[in-house]
Amino acid sequence: MTDAALGHGRTELVKHLVAYRIAGDVATPRDNNLRNYRRLAARIPEWTFGLTFRRRWSFEDVLAMMAERVGVDPDPAYTIGGDYIDPELTVDALDRMSQRLRAAAAVREPVLFATGHPPMLLAIHQALAMALRRAGCPVLMPAAGERVSVDVYGGPPRRGQIVYIGGVAMLATSASLRHTHSPTPMNLMVSALDAAGDRRPGLVIADHGWAGAAGEAGIDAVGFADSNDPALFAGEVEGKIAVSVPMDDGINPAHYGPVTRYLVDRAGLREDHHETW
Repeated sequence: MTDAALGHGRTELVKHLVAYRIAGDVATPRDNNLRNYRRLAARIPEWTFGLTFRRRWSFEDVLAMMAERVGVDPDPAYTIGGDYIDPELTVDALDRMSQRLRAAAAVREPVLFATGHPPMLLAIHQALAMALRRAGCPVLMPAAGERVSVDVYGGPPRRGQIVYIGGVAMLATSASLRHTHSPTPMNLMVSALDAAGDRRPGLVIADHGWAGAAGEAGIDAVGFADSNDPALFAGEVEGKIAVSVPMDDGINPAHYGPVTRYLVDRAGLREDHHETW
């Protein structure tokens, strides 16, 4: 199907990504990117996203990999300023992701959704959950309401609860949805399915440690990752993550609408009269 027939083509999406800094010249500072690449190289748990790696992944290796897969500046001497996500690489990854969604829909595969970055990424996951449910895929919601102690980004460990909104798992503490890199909630969810004798999902659509833990458990995982989150890209290189989509994950949620439409269009899942994003 052509871009014109789809109505949400590649050229238009690239322009949108750059205009709203989802890709192109992004807001993530260069020094933050480099610091996180060193954290992954040091195997700091918060930055491995629950993945283990066969390769050594030195800082230099991580930077070179992120330049290739994301488009960041490859020069280690460039340390202060902005950085870059190549929008063409973003759309390439969205194309690969859409093909995996199409395959899941074709066989009505059980799927599981989760995000460690609410509220920014929640709407994308909710829309994809709705589209795949409409196509006949069971959307799994294991361990709903279970309590778990996790590291919360930027703070000490917190006792939280796995909650689902629109079929998407997140971590909540009190009345707040939390940003977390922890793989612990996904590990608990997979364990709950195993303990109940239920079928594991064929596909997990997630980010951060939720995606990393799924990939580590041997489940097909696709997800979104920022230029300062190298673990999922390293996991993709090693075959543990099926697709990692490079994009800024901290943008106003309303601006991700064209990303959602592109994915749903390319996966053949769109029904205009149901569209809510």
